[in-house]
Amino acid sequence: MLVRLIYLTVAGSQSQQQFSICKVLKVEVATNSVDHPVDTKPHYKSCGDNKFCVPFYLCNNKTGSINTDGTNLIDVRFDGNKPCLDYLEQCCSIDEENGDTLKLEETIPFKQGCGYMNTEGLLFKITGNKNGETEYAEFPWMIAVLKQEKINNKILNIYQCGGSLIHPSVILTAAHCVVRNEPKDLLTRAGEWDTQTKDELFEEQDREINEIVIHEHFSRGGLHNNIALLFTLVPFTLKPHVNTVCLPLPHMNFDFSRCFATGWGKDAFGQEGKYQVILKKIELPIIPFTTCQRQLRRTRLGKFFRLHESFLCAGGELGKDTCRGDGGGPLTCPIPDSKDRFYQAGIVSWGIGCGDTNPGVYANVGFLRLWIDKIFNSRNLDKGYYIPEL
Repeated sequence: MLVRLIYLTVAGSQSQQQFSICKVLKVEVATNSVDHPVDTKPHYKSCGDNKFCVPFYLCNNKTGSINTDGTNLIDVRFDGNKPCLDYLEQCCSIDEENGDTLKLEETIPFKQGCGYMNTEGLLFKITGNKNGETEYAEFPWMIAVLKQEKINNKILNIYQCGGSLIHPSVILTAAHCVVRNEPKDLLTRAGEWDTQTKDELFEEQDREINEIVIHEHFSRGGLHNNIALLFTLVPFTLKPHVNTVCLPLPHMNFDFSRCFATGWGKDAFGQEGKYQVILKKIELPIIPFTTCQRQLRRTRLGKFFRLHESFLCAGGELGKDTCRGDGGGPLTCPIPDSKDRFYQAGIVSWGIGCGDTNPGVYANVGFLRLWIDKIFNSRNLDKGYYIPEL
């Protein structure tokens, strides 16, 4: 079964001080499957005599085999002159079609362990990504948290916020994203990338939620201890495009590290901001705690504002920031002396506007690590899924 996410803006007043619980996506269910032969796929567009627009990986390249070395470049910019309208498709003769999609992921080596980023994407590399688009499956721990809502007598899955996978059955997110929800109302999705296409290489994985655990000292006003764990009814299956992120040791210091925040949130504050189609990444510096507090006191928070110890800050660079819709998403920093491997240092929480020189504020995962360990221990869960073997 395929799912396609389409943007739906839901009006409502939101606090400018914190990242909102955004409702921006709906899900439509299609019954067609990419594993059928070409002649049973009525959704494939004809692009010539006995030719169809099929997912690019179904076509043999010049060597007669599937391209697995990343040389097949995909341009994310739409070109109306191309015979195939979806940039993940190419015009292919029926006799050239490879067809065996079930074996595609077997060609990709799967790195065992947490925090491994697919820096070059999987099977292809995009071009034209000048606005911070991620490569396909570059951040395999990224989760979309959805909420079931009834709109016009139809049940739709509406995008709620971001999250990260820290165990096949556990998602890390912000408490403010889920505090008003019941577990039965939530659905989580791993392996999502481009929310507007159903032709990605591997299917997304959807899981219902069995339990929501929120930090007992979470403050709805100041968002202190802004952390929650979502427990799925059925574990996610770890694959090259779905994997866990590593968590830092308690009180680990990331000051001045260059880190990545990821999400489908707005690119600007207010009505002019647009939600993202392809998962975006922003590289941000971690700002020392005292420096951040001093900068925030220059905003409307005032000179007496005290930054809570459960927070860390990142950003402060003009035009580079997390924004509405990014709440709950991960801020990941490189693990020293470990290539392409990352700790999750923060969880997107709040900010004063977005995109200006004010730093963004994140829940400090290192500070909250002992709470996560306690919850895992109480349920006899394996912490090895978020502890790197260095």
